[in-house]
Amino acid sequence: MRRMLAAGLALGAVVLGLGVVRTFSADAAAVPSYHPTKLKNIGDAQQVVVVTGTGRTTTTGTLRTYQKNANGSWSEKFFAMPARNGYGGWEWASKRVQNTGTTPMGTFRITSAFGLKANPGTKVSYTKADANDYWVGDNKDAKTYNLFEPSASSKRTWRTGEAERLAAYPTQYEYATMIDFNRPIGSSIKWDATRSQYVTSKPVDVRRGSAIFLHINGSGSTAGCVSVARANMINLLKWLDPAQKPRIVMAPLADIQRV
Repeated sequence: MRRMLAAGLALGAVVLGLGVVRTFSADAAAVPSYHPTKLKNIGDAQQVVVVTGTGRTTTTGTLRTYQKNANGSWSEKFFAMPARNGYGGWEWASKRVQNTGTTPMGTFRITSAFGLKANPGTKVSYTKADANDYWVGDNKDAKTYNLFEPSASSKRTWRTGEAERLAAYPTQYEYATMIDFNRPIGSSIKWDATRSQYVTSKPVDVRRGSAIFLHINGSGSTAGCVSVARANMINLLKWLDPAQKPRIVMAPLADIQRV
């Protein structure tokens, strides 16, 4: 009985403020399929966000957060959070098509964030957006596809009708992080002063979609992003640290070990 009780306590949760720290050994029978020790493409990440759904057509799911410890084990940072995903369900990142409302299945880096309000305390590179800022999804302009553009310059090459004006989503984009799905490589992005826009020398696939973020909940499912409650989004931003090389893993439970 004492041995059983000790084993139960070792796997139990220790509540710390708003977070929960729960540590598993890599070979424990209780380790779930979405635990970082079961995921194959997280590389050297020390912070991992895992988003799962119960099936490929579902639009609701769960977001979990994991922090790697000094001894190599993983602890769950916050309690599991309810999440929303695309109205079209899930699709493999390599097969996703723009405007289908699907959330891409895969493992992606989290390298930057933005919001219509000031930085809430994140260490991730943060851009405060305003009423003139857009996120471009114009598949007729590969050089600006899936880029943040700071104004609707009269000399721009992209069409505003094919871009999201960030201020049009004051609730969702109060705070958000970019998910590096189908995004140009940072070193390839340059500022074109003659047209007042960013351009990339290494365009991405303009058929697969743009503007996939982790942001605050709206009124329902998303157009492909992942969303959580406002308080949870702020906690996530304050936790994320580029020095910890954060990644996000997204898929239904049946596919989570394949991404």
